[in-house]
Amino acid sequence: MKRIRIPGLFFMLAAIMLVTACGKPAQSGESGQAGQSGQTGKTTEYLLATGGTGGTYYPLGGAIANVWNESIDGMNVTVQSTGASVENMRLLGNKETELAISINSIADDAFNGKDKFTAPIQNIRAIGVVYPEVVQIVTAKDSPIQSIKDLKGKRVSIGPAGSGTAVAAEQILGVFGMSPGDFQSFQDTFTDAADKLKDRNLDAAFAILSVPAANIADIATSKDVRILPIEGPELEELTKKHPFYTPYPIPASTYKGQEREVPTVTMQAVMYGREDLPEEVVYQLTKAMYEKQSEIAKGYAIGSQIDLQKALDGVTVPLHPGAEKFYKEKGMK
Repeated sequence: MKRIRIPGLFFMLAAIMLVTACGKPAQSGESGQAGQSGQTGKTTEYLLATGGTGGTYYPLGGAIANVWNESIDGMNVTVQSTGASVENMRLLGNKETELAISINSIADDAFNGKDKFTAPIQNIRAIGVVYPEVVQIVTAKDSPIQSIKDLKGKRVSIGPAGSGTAVAAEQILGVFGMSPGDFQSFQDTFTDAADKLKDRNLDAAFAILSVPAANIADIATSKDVRILPIEGPELEELTKKHPFYTPYPIPASTYKGQEREVPTVTMQAVMYGREDLPEEVVYQLTKAMYEKQSEIAKGYAIGSQIDLQKALDGVTVPLHPGAEKFYKEKGMK
């Protein structure tokens, strides 16, 4: 057998490269739905769990991730579409994502093991409020549906399974003396629900979105819309049972056909992260999200609602130390 001689210099270089590679092993993270996450070399690979592609979480999460990736050295955040709040909390709990957006009430339930969560998920930490979540129950203006009680016997989408919308729909219907069994219930994403409303294959749909919501505005291009009010003694009962809800008036003319101000309720969409994320990394994420809000808004207009002065409103889950460090610098803690 012919033997091949390797020149001494080449052998030394190869050995040095091997030792260097072995001396800096990649720190693999947990496997998420959209791929591998964690820290690898000088690049920090994170997943951000959002919501359906037709909602607010997904495009807003994408705009935030783009700003993070552009402004933080070595940061690469990938956005994943999910069933939203309930699923996102479970993904954090299972270490299948590093970051997630959720309604504050759902995160509180997850942390304390209430309602949809049979056991506490206590590895979640708050980063800060992103924007107000507004409950909007949409029907066509020419529909006979004038109030929530008129949904009885109708075709209604209450939001995807595992979403904060579905939880809110159940809670709101409950104070009005109704349940999904009182009507033909669908669990569509709001993108699908909007298409069905336009085609008259659905009578009404629950949504928790920013105001104005692009999908509702899109429905209004083909037919005038009506937003059902949440008011009166039912509103009082709702806020007493579920104090995360606060009254919110949708201004008149927000949507085509909506001539009057509509009373409804809001909660807060909050950015959360895993407890085990490095303090300095979360500090940088928090700092960029609030100090580069105008750049986020260029990517998605709702980013304009990110407001440092409201960053801690309705936040009940403990803050991540990295976020807390930022707020202390700003004199907020």
